Formats: sequence, C-alpha cells, structure tokens
Amino acid sequence: MISRNPGIAHLKAGYLFPEIAKRRAAFAKEHPEAKIISLGVGNTTEPILPHINRGLMEAARRLGTVEGYSGYSDEGLESLRERISQVFYHGQFTPSEIFISDGAKCDIGRLQLLFGARTEVAVQDPSYPVYVDGSVLIGAAGPWSGTGYQGIRYLPCTAANGYFPDLSLLPEKGLFYFCSPNNPTGATATREQLGALVSAARQKGTLIVFDAAYSEYIRNSALPKSIFEIPEARTCAIEVNSFSKSAGFTGVRLGWTVVPQELTYGGGEKVNADWGRVCGTIFNGASNIAQGGGLAALEPEGLKEMRELTDFYLGNAKLIRSALQGLGISCVGGDESPYIWAHFPGRDSWEVFSEILERCQVVTTPGSGFGPAGQSFIRFSAFGHRPAVEEACERLSHLS
Repeated sequence: MISRNPGIAHLKAGYLFPEIAKRRAAFAKEHPEAKIISLGVGNTTEPILPHINRGLMEAARRLGTVEGYSGYSDEGLESLRERISQVFYHGQFTPSEIFISDGAKCDIGRLQLLFGARTEVAVQDPSYPVYVDGSVLIGAAGPWSGTGYQGIRYLPCTAANGYFPDLSLLPEKGLFYFCSPNNPTGATATREQLGALVSAARQKGTLIVFDAAYSEYIRNSALPKSIFEIPEARTCAIEVNSFSKSAGFTGVRLGWTVVPQELTYGGGEKVNADWGRVCGTIFNGASNIAQGGGLAALEPEGLKEMRELTDFYLGNAKLIRSALQGLGISCVGGDESPYIWAHFPGRDSWEVFSEILERCQVVTTPGSGFGPAGQSFIRFSAFGHRPAVEEACERLSHLS
C-alpha cells in the first residue's frame, strides 16, 4: 500500500481548535445543564452589516444574468485588486502584485508550497499554529520534540522583550512568519521595530511573511498597519491579509496576498511569478460573490461599517481585559487587537483552560497551543455577542 506522508505523521495528535471543541463537547455531555459561553476560537459572531451585505447579494444577483455572469478569476477581480491597493497601500502596488484568495489561512498554507521543504522556518513564539503546522506538513520541520517541532526556529516574544523577537536569531536565507497585531498576544509592533525587522531580514537574506489579518483593529495612528509602511520591505516581504475579522467574512472567505515585483530569490528570479504559478495551479480564485462583498466593503460606507464592527469587538475586548485585571490577572492585548493574553504564572495552560470551563462555563484557548512561550497563558477572544461577553465577564469572578 501507499506510504503515509511523514509530515502528517509528525504532527501532534490534534490541531488546537478541534481539540478545544472536543473538550467542550465532552464537558457539555457531562453537564447538559451548562450554558457554555465561548471566548476561545477567533470566529466572528455579528451579522454582516447592511452595505457590505448588499454587495454580496448584488454580486449573487448578477451571476443569474447573461450580462452579469462571470467564471474563473484566478488572481481576483482587477477592480478589487486596484481598490485594495488604493485603500490599504496608498496605490503603491499594481494589480499584478495583489492576489485575491479565499482567506489568509489558506494563503499561508499555499505559501509553504512556494518555498518548499528545504527552507528553514522561524516563527514568533507564541504564534498562530498554522505557520508551524504548515511547515511540518510540507516537510520543512521534523516531529514534535516535547517543547516544539524539530527544525522550527522559535523566537520568543514575551513580556521580558516587549513581545518583539531577538532579530539576531533570524535564519540566514530562511522564512520568518511575523504577525502584527499578534495572534495570540495582541501585541502590535512599532514603526521602529518593523524597521529593525526589515533591516535585519535584508542583511540575512530572510523573507518575511507578514500576517496583517488584524490590522484594522489598530487605533493608534503611530502604529503601522502594513509591513510596506517600511519602504525597503518591498525587497524582503510578502504580506497576507483578510476580510475575515474586519468585515465579518470568516464564513464568506476572502483575503489577499501582496507580492512585490522587487522581491526576488537569491538567483534573481521573481517570487511574484512563482506565486502566480502556484495559485494558478492549485487554486481557481475566490468566489465572485465574496469579491462583490469585498468591493462593497472598500467603498466609503463599507469602510465605515468595518470601523463600526471592529469598534464593537474592541469594546468586548475592553470588558474582558477589565474583568481579568479586576481579579489581579496580568494581561496584554485587547487595545489594538481582539485578543487578550492573560498570565497564570507557574500553571499549565490546559489545566487553567479546564478550570475556567468547569468553574465559569467559559471556553478559552490554552496558550501552550501557540508555542512553548505560551505555557501558563490563556488567550481570550473578544468575538461574541455583547450580552454573552458581559455574562462571561461576570462568571470570571468565580476564579477569585
């Protein structure tokens, strides 16, 4: 019989969020009377707002007409790519440098195919699990060693270093995943920090994959929303972004990746051309209906709605952070991001997860699922209906 992909064999038993769902279901079965509230998975909960929703509906309506029907659009609608460049990048990118996708997570998985198994991978620690798991699947990392995957370079981002990594640890001619505002910590890099990151990457020949999925939650105008606010980043970075958390498109699925024409391999070949080849081979483009919604989201009324939606979730985050701090629990995040990173010194993250579930009937995310530096932390998500978040905050008092 055919042999199993060793990359899959090297993965830990379960992906973080299905494991959380499994434990939640087990608790609910044992306690059918429990009214569980989730502050765990980063899944939006509020309805898509009217102007953006009309964009989705109009796109669907057009597909039912001869003149409005459209088929494949591998790289995405040119009008949407142009609009993304104008709204998020001040028009500095051409449509050929912007690739529309079905979301940032999917793009991150495809990027692993682009760089292959021989490229050394480094990640922030803690970080979004897909950066690591995708590397393991493609063969760029070995089996779990107890504290991390063999072959992955973990760059600790903790309170001790201001949640910004030691850049001397960047791999030579490797790949570095960086997320700001960060998932899970909520920490947001300053312009000076991103400048230092770009400078170090250029010196070491490192390519940065910059995950900006939460950039629309930034309220401090001094903080950069894009790696390309550092001009030199065009020669060393790819940026991934999404409508999921800003427009509520977690189920609609729409995102984009920016690959500048200036970005080249060591041999001078253009990364942009290879990314186009990868996408054209294994992807037939994002839904035309979703892209209609994306265009509506980038109109003035749609931008206003996205601001309203992200303001709402930031309001939730403020309530959660205040409740935790009222209990004397140290935490960061929740100001420029929808995540709060809470510290429970000396304790196992899964143990704390279980305690909060049992005593408060609230689901959270154990920090150890995001990397070795996440041990003793819990991530709280601000995605939830306001009454549920308020009740969850009241229940957290049971931890005192």
